[in-house]
Amino acid sequence: MLASERDAAALYTRLADAETGERRDIFRELASIELKHAAHWEGKLRDAGATVPAPRGPSLRTRLLGQAASRLSVGTVLPLIERAERADAGMYDADPDAAPGMAADERSHARALGRLIDGGKPDPSAQVRRREPWHRGDRSGALRAGVFGVSDGLVSNTALVMGFAGGGASRTVILLAGVAGLLAGAFSMAAGEYVSMSSQREMYQREIALEQAELEEKPEEEHAELVLIYRAKGLSRPDAEQLATKIMADRSVALDTLAREELGLDPDELGSPWTAAVSSLLAFALGAFVVVVPYLAGSGAAALVTAIVLALAAMFAVGASIGALNGRSVLKSGLRQVIAGTLAAAVTFGVGHLIGAHIS
Repeated sequence: MLASERDAAALYTRLADAETGERRDIFRELASIELKHAAHWEGKLRDAGATVPAPRGPSLRTRLLGQAASRLSVGTVLPLIERAERADAGMYDADPDAAPGMAADERSHARALGRLIDGGKPDPSAQVRRREPWHRGDRSGALRAGVFGVSDGLVSNTALVMGFAGGGASRTVILLAGVAGLLAGAFSMAAGEYVSMSSQREMYQREIALEQAELEEKPEEEHAELVLIYRAKGLSRPDAEQLATKIMADRSVALDTLAREELGLDPDELGSPWTAAVSSLLAFALGAFVVVVPYLAGSGAAALVTAIVLALAAMFAVGASIGALNGRSVLKSGLRQVIAGTLAAAVTFGVGHLIGAHIS
């Protein structure tokens, strides 16, 4: 324990030397806390009549991380250190020899590094969307489910219909296959999105509930967490302390703030399973219906050519729409969708043709 705390203090000191301003002060505070922990274990050794070993040089890991921080940047090594801190966060929870507060210190170190990795802003895109609403975001999952639903429905049902058409199936069989693929795929997508979004929502709710429990049981730790978050954002310690105190005065405001700042979650926008499911169902059905339309009105080569033309046009439109939403090239995104869909349809058409020729 003593060697570990001394080494951690040396690491934070090296990180502080590679930083400036408030971030440097935070690393120095972390180093001083580790030295305080080391002093505790030195006292325990003396009380047990053992010889306190003299401080040794930093470990190879600390030297390598320190060199990387000074030559590259602290940001390059912080994720590695943060993962290690999280792995050791509970090391003093059940240790009867640990001093009061040491367990809380270790947990706060992991959270502190997490805040410093991104400057205390876990979800900058959400902040941008609040200031600039023309930036696109989709916490509900409806847009994501809709876009992928149309694409999946179009590509999968086109491939399915082309497979039957390549096998020389009759108009009735092709139409039945297309409708069956539409219904099966649409309900499968809806069920999958419902389960996925429900699981995600439950996970988010659990994280918020755990945060609420910590707020009730350990308000001092959560206050310190808020102070660190706002210091990482650039506020001075006095300003961060004052702001955190005001927020902690109202527990509902504190929970909402911690959910947004620490977890990166908006409690009011956790996603709707039903919205995602219905959106996915309708979108898949819409995409799958495109290639079925020609066989509702005709048959033979005319229906096949019409289905291919409609499918290619729809694929390009879907790809172009995705590109426009993402701010990418409309032409490149459309062509990429067409190429992917064409390959899938061509493979199934070829396989269907081979099977149909073999059977006949």
